[in-house]
Amino acid sequence: MRILITGGAGFIGSHLAERLLSGGHEATVLDNLSTGSLENLAHLRRSRKLHVAVDSIFHERVLAKLVDRNDAVAHLAAAVGVKLVVEHPVRTIETNIHGTEIVLRHAARRKRPVLFTSSSEVYGKSAQAPFSEDDDCVLGAPTAGRWAYATSKLIDECLALSYWREQRLPVVIVRLFNTSGPRQSGRYGMVLPRFIEQALRGGPLTVYGSGRQTRSFAHVDDVAGALVRLLEEKRAWGRIFNLGNDEEITINALAREVRRRVNPRAAVRHIPYAVAYGDGFEDMRRRVPDLARIRRLIGYRPRHNVEDIIDSILEHLKPKRRSQEPEARREFRIQNNSARTPYSGS
Repeated sequence: MRILITGGAGFIGSHLAERLLSGGHEATVLDNLSTGSLENLAHLRRSRKLHVAVDSIFHERVLAKLVDRNDAVAHLAAAVGVKLVVEHPVRTIETNIHGTEIVLRHAARRKRPVLFTSSSEVYGKSAQAPFSEDDDCVLGAPTAGRWAYATSKLIDECLALSYWREQRLPVVIVRLFNTSGPRQSGRYGMVLPRFIEQALRGGPLTVYGSGRQTRSFAHVDDVAGALVRLLEEKRAWGRIFNLGNDEEITINALAREVRRRVNPRAAVRHIPYAVAYGDGFEDMRRRVPDLARIRRLIGYRPRHNVEDIIDSILEHLKPKRRSQEPEARREFRIQNNSARTPYSGS
């Protein structure tokens, strides 16, 4: 298959591209590099089956051409990270809703299947856990900026399913729970890479709120493999799937585990939500998926635990590897810029 990945230079997108290429597929990456980076794709730069378009999903002429050239679309492009969402709610809503509408419209024109990555955030403040795909979504008031992201993703889901019902556009909705691993940045509020980066600098590890809130962390390798399987599975069309790991851990316990494995001398500091994100911020107490549906369809079972994720991030951050990346990045950019076109590849 030839797969267009919007947001393909981002953390999860780059791993999806890697997995597709290793499986013999072709991958076309479309990314405006606002939060993604060509560095995430540098190790794939020699593959003749990887094509890169440095542009925006809002550039409809380019998007239409890329949809035409590919067999399916993995739509990952979105506003990412709690920090960005809280600080830029307008950008969040417009990127998520309008961007998804454009992708679905052009995919429908050619009847290209679309895999859309939604978020566990859509479950909101629901007290019922683990979360199942048919559960009610309980979102907070619009005056709390946190829910702008969840609301936009839920609207995207409704729009995708409407295209399926009304126009029979094949769509698969994947609600991603916390995903982490190599190449993820803590810059936008992702807690696990942020903890590791803080520990490597000597600390402190900053825990927002009480730290008693729980999360469930999946390794990006597990997630990318499942996304490929769902792209290949016609029985997934018109359905919603949770994707992640169902092992819960409190943020306090996560901080202790990072300290133990990275830097036992690092302190842990608790910071009120109001200081971290401003007044009125609301958080989810628990975030754990029911994985029964995706397990029944493709046999998905996460293979990695939190310790594996921490170790894989540390391995990626080794000074020797980090010192090699800039040269690879320069070569990759020259290779693409020399084409003088938003699309590189045949």
